[in-house]
Amino acid sequence: MTGNRKTILYGLGSCDTCRKARRALESAGRPVEFRDVRDAPLSNEERRRFLAAFGDRLVNRASTTWRELSDEARQESPERLLAAHPALMKRPVVADGDDLWLGWDAATQAAVLK
Repeated sequence: MTGNRKTILYGLGSCDTCRKARRALESAGRPVEFRDVRDAPLSNEERRRFLAAFGDRLVNRASTTWRELSDEARQESPERLLAAHPALMKRPVVADGDDLWLGWDAATQAAVLK
C-alpha cells in the first residue's frame, strides 16, 4: 500500500472481521472507504476483477447465505452467485489501487499494514 491513496474495504457492516480490519487500517493512519456490499453491491466490473484475483475463493462457502442456498443454486458460477447474493462474498476484500487482498488473516494484515 502506498502513500495517501484511499483504501477501499468491501464487506458487510455487520461483519466483526470487517470492523476489525477497518479499525486497524484507521489506527494505522490509512484513509478508509468502507463499502457495504449488501447496500451497494459490486458492479460487474468489480466482481470480475475480484474473481480474476481470487477465483472461487471469493465465495464464502461457510456463510449462512451459502447454507440457505439450494443444491441447484450452489451449482451456479461464482459470478452469478455473487451477483444474486452479495453477502455471499468472502470478506473483507481490501483494495488499494491495483492491489487486492482477501480476508483479514495475519498475512493480509502484514501486507496491508506495512
